[in-house]
Amino acid sequence: MAPAGIGSRVEGVHAVAAALAAGRVRRLTVERGRSRDALGDVPAGIEVVEVDDVRPLAETTAPQGVVADCEPIKPHPLRALVANAHRPSLVVLDHVEDPHNLGAVARSALAASATGLVVAARRSAPFGAAAFKAAAGALEQLPVSIVNSVADTVARLEELRVWTVGLDTDAEESLFGCQLFTEPVAVVIGGEGRGMSHLVRERVSKLVHIPMAEGVESLNASISAALAMYEVKRVREA
Repeated sequence: MAPAGIGSRVEGVHAVAAALAAGRVRRLTVERGRSRDALGDVPAGIEVVEVDDVRPLAETTAPQGVVADCEPIKPHPLRALVANAHRPSLVVLDHVEDPHNLGAVARSALAASATGLVVAARRSAPFGAAAFKAAAGALEQLPVSIVNSVADTVARLEELRVWTVGLDTDAEESLFGCQLFTEPVAVVIGGEGRGMSHLVRERVSKLVHIPMAEGVESLNASISAALAMYEVKRVREA
């Protein structure tokens, strides 16, 4: 069964403003006395409720005085993420479990001109208010596909003529200058702590590492994704 949608609850000024701009907000709860200038125009027809404190209603610890209940965003089929881009540049997350990392990855990926984000349905961070807040509006624009198996998705991407490049600290080849980035490509980022699963590591087209100073073990998922996607952008624009 396909996922019903993501982003039904959004919190924080930037995330709510982006949801308003996208026309998804159905109910807006704001604190009395808070300036609404940063939210932009609130269209007629949206139910607006004023309260003394939104925090008892919020999922995040810092909702910035505003909570929005929204029409969910429907995920895209994997094939659509490939077919709808002239030269796909995807990020695939192999069970990244921190919603702040998920949101930060989406934000960096969109900024680096990525064309889609692929996330596992299970053992992954939820697309809840925390992820949307960290994404600061990026998840309103970046197409998302939710898949059952990352390993099967890697194989499927190969069938769709998209190269897959996994980040692995033990890889011999450097991320920087990877020539596959000139082609349709998906960069695979492993989960916090354990990295990519064994089967995913076996199935990707190529493994690369991020060069780091001696004594530094690893970077977190969102920073790794940002470096990788900006390198894709740099190689393509060179």
